[in-house]
Amino acid sequence: MDKLIVKNAISINAPVLHVWDALVNPEQTKKYMFGCETVSDWKKGSPLLWKMSYEGNEIIPVKGIILDIIPTRLLKYTVIDPNATYPDIPENYLNVTYELEEKEGVCTLTVSQDGFEDAADGEKRYKDVYNNGEGWNPILVEIKKIVEAD
Repeated sequence: MDKLIVKNAISINAPVLHVWDALVNPEQTKKYMFGCETVSDWKKGSPLLWKMSYEGNEIIPVKGIILDIIPTRLLKYTVIDPNATYPDIPENYLNVTYELEEKEGVCTLTVSQDGFEDAADGEKRYKDVYNNGEGWNPILVEIKKIVEAD
């Protein structure tokens, strides 16, 4: 299978510090990530959980490990659905990378997701993330709205 990657970028009229806050602040992530708040100490090698309430129960729809973190510049972590039918093993985790760059008060936020080739249900998971060509754009648009409104 060829290398499968979903990559999207957006320009946000805000300082990089505000965009970074939207990525790591659970109160902010809840606004754009389907009601999920992040739970992590934001250190390399640490767990990252996406927690939400569903029908009165707390669930973890996504979990991973922080692979790399450079505050206000880079955040890279793995993701897996712990409720999926495939095994929770390293090969089945995907990678998500956020890159931030600020020029003259405008932050460019680039998100890429990869690792589909070796993962269980990789092609289906790629198609889900690819989202008919939209990829991460709907989430990026929400992040932009939140950050620019602050």
